[in-house]
Formats: sequence, C-alpha cells, structure tokens
Amino acid sequence: MEKQQSDLERERQYCELCGKMENLLKCGRCRSSFYCSKEHQKQHWKKHKLICKEADKAQVPKQTPEPTPPSGDHKEPEKPREKISPEEADSASPPRNTDTEAPEVSDRPGEDGSKDTATPNGQTSSSPQKLATEYIVPCMNKHGICVVDNFLGAETGLGILENVKALHKTGKFTDGQLVSQKGDSTKDIRGDKITWIEGREAGCEKIRFLMSRMDDLIRHCNGKLGNYTINGRTKAMVACYPGNGTGYVRHVDNPNGDGRCVTCIYYLNKDWTAKEHGGLLRIFPEGKAQFADIEPKFDRLLLFWSDRRNPHEVQPAFATRYAITVWYFDADERAKAKEKYLTGAGEKGVKVELGKPSDPS
Repeated sequence: MEKQQSDLERERQYCELCGKMENLLKCGRCRSSFYCSKEHQKQHWKKHKLICKEADKAQVPKQTPEPTPPSGDHKEPEKPREKISPEEADSASPPRNTDTEAPEVSDRPGEDGSKDTATPNGQTSSSPQKLATEYIVPCMNKHGICVVDNFLGAETGLGILENVKALHKTGKFTDGQLVSQKGDSTKDIRGDKITWIEGREAGCEKIRFLMSRMDDLIRHCNGKLGNYTINGRTKAMVACYPGNGTGYVRHVDNPNGDGRCVTCIYYLNKDWTAKEHGGLLRIFPEGKAQFADIEPKFDRLLLFWSDRRNPHEVQPAFATRYAITVWYFDADERAKAKEKYLTGAGEKGVKVELGKPSDPS
C-alpha cells in the first residue's frame, strides 16, 4: 500500500508555480510539493507556506536537519512574463525567518535516500487504467498538458523507431501541409516531412501497437477529460524534421473547431538533448505568463488540448527528429464541424474509430 501511494505521489509531481514536470526540486520542509527552481519556490511561498506549515505539523517527527533558508532577496519578486534564467535571480542571503521564507528545495525527486529507482514522473509501473485515471486526467484538467515518460519501454520503443526509419527510407514522406493552406509557402512555416499511417500497412506493426495503447489510455480517460466525449481519432501522422535547422512556427492545432480536442504525441529520439540538438516543443498555455518546454525524448508521450488554449512551436532541430502524432475527436464538436464544412484537413479529417482494447503485454 505504501508503495502504491508513493507511486501515485510521484506521478503527480509538477512545479506548483508554472506546472513544469521535468527536473523538479522537492520542498525541503513539507517534502510533498515541487518546483522547477528556487526562484519559483520563492514566488509561490506566500501561498504555499500555509499548506507547507500544515503538512509540516502533520508529519511524524523525524530526526532530520531543519530546513535551511534559500538564497535570494526576501522581498516578493515581480511575476515573470517569461521563463527566467538563474542569472536574472537575486543572490543575497536573507535573515532566517521560517514564517516568511520558503524552505530549501534541495532534493530531486527520488534522490532522498530511498531505494526507489523509478523515473521522476514514475509512470513505468502504472497500468493503463491507473495511469489514465490517476495521473493523466487530473494533470490534463489542471494544466491542459501532460507528459508521460517511459511509456512503452525501451524494447517496444526501439521497435517503433525501426518501423519509422524503414518508412522514411521508402520515400513516402512528403512536406507537411497546413490545414488552411497548401503550397510552397508552407515551407517557411513548417519544415517537417510527414506520412499518414492507419496501422495495418506492412511493416507498421509496432506503430499499430503504439496507436492501440494510445487508444487504451484515452478510453480510460473518456468522460473525464474536460467536457469532451471522445468517439474517434485521426490516423497517425509520422513526422520527421531532417535536422537542418527546420522547425514549425507558433500555431494552434485546432483553431476553428474542427473536432480535434486532444493532441497525443509520441517521441522516438534516443539520447536527445535540447542544448545540443534543439527541437524543443514550446507550449504557450493561454492566460499564463510562463511557457512549457518539452524535449522530444525517446519513449515520451505528450498530451495537450488541441484548441486555442495551447499555441505551440517546434524550435529548430539540428538532428533527425521523429515523432508520431494522433488527434482525438470530440463527438459533438466533430459533428458540428462536419455540418459547417470545417474538416478539409486532409488526413486530419479522416476519422478512425477507437480500436478494441489492446492485448496486455
């Protein structure tokens, strides 16, 4: 029971201020809240200190060192309008005062001396149903963005990558097109090469398995993601950025209500580092000052709302970057879109019914 509770807590880790889900630091006082940086912890401390004090009192006393105060100016910093670098933060050390200062965030998740070797998001041990209902649903409904690492495991992921590389060699990939525009001018907007896969094509067996697993997750989420009732999806769009500095400018997947409600992307890029290879997916959540940077790491699944709430861009990639994207349809919006002839989106407009639950592996 303790192990299940630990897994659940790890699956819900995100920065309390900006919602980022990678490279998190743990609050050294309550040890139950997380931040992407000390600066964000300081900015959130006015709200968090009430919860932190309660959690601190509720914990069984342990022989642990008292939390040390963070470095940084004591006065409340202004709310950032964009992601801030460490160089922009203050560095003076304030006097110790546990009522007004945030405790140190010095622990990385999973680095507190425990024997747990799960990844920060902890998805590897979760069943599809648990992953969907206890992690993806609350994460999507709160943030509109959800990252799942180690989705299928290395062996399956490599099999999918081999399918994609074989497809790429056949020459079936074509220049990516925009929903509302076709022509050479799109090359200035998006630089990817794409092909559409149903999953029954020869040599695409592993891609088909991926799609069935995506369907499993969405089926378990259905009826709980916002107000959507999901009744189908597109074919899978297999995309390759060739690594010559191409990307995709800031855009919205579904700006005009074509029925797509959830964007689901699976990444296939081994040993990818944004500093060396670029290719970040940067999301600008509507109404938030911060943006979210998602690295296209191998065996990573990303979900986010497809509509105007999540404008996003693919930054220039300097190595071959593979991804597989599926869009899921809301039944009501899709029906209305058909009536209004808003679905002239090529393969994006081809509805595929959700498959039967996949066989457990």
